Amino acid sequence: MNKASLFLSVAVSLAVVFTVYAYASRTCTAESVTNDRISAEAAQPAAVPVKGKVLVVYFTSPETDGVDTSSGASRIVADGKLYGNTEYVAALISQKTGGDLFQIKTAHAYPGTHKELLDASKREIDAKARPKLTSHIQRLKDYDVIFVGFPNWWYDMPMPLYSFFDAYDFTGKTLIPFCTHAGSRFSQAEKTIAALEKGAKMQKGLAISRKNLGEAETAIQNWLQRMGFGK
Repeated sequence: MNKASLFLSVAVSLAVVFTVYAYASRTCTAESVTNDRISAEAAQPAAVPVKGKVLVVYFTSPETDGVDTSSGASRIVADGKLYGNTEYVAALISQKTGGDLFQIKTAHAYPGTHKELLDASKREIDAKARPKLTSHIQRLKDYDVIFVGFPNWWYDMPMPLYSFFDAYDFTGKTLIPFCTHAGSRFSQAEKTIAALEKGAKMQKGLAISRKNLGEAETAIQNWLQRMGFGK
């Protein structure tokens, strides 16, 4: 074989090897990307459809010295009606799930001004008080899913919520918390509820800043749809 033929043969062989290697590399890379994407998708938690008769429980004690969605206010006007912040979120959840509304009411009224309310709620927390409740759920056994809403006071649930959880056994029920806040979200409230109601099936809650109440409906709708709710 002359030198020209030998050179041509080697060149062809190298070209074939390079082509096979390039194809294999592309195939491997494509499979790797595809597998990574599938793994990432598989790692996403699937929505857990929550079905059954719904009760939307809420506690509200709106301040009387602010009526808007700015910092410091705890009331909102929607469709011409005045709501406490947590009451408004509860009403939206009830509307979108068809759930019954239930307000946690206490024997004593809380102050309507910001500073006095802060002071009163702090005294209750320090004393680990259990305020007396004057409203009571009728036929709890009829409900499968219970939403429970409250404002975040001093990085905790208001003490009437502790009275509420002391009063009822939610074993076997699905509990879904929601709260309104000024920046602290739930703090440790979700963990506290889970510890108080060990027999309940807890779902991930929704925390809504009082600064964003005007846009809360979309967030609530998306949250409910992820759990299998929504109209």
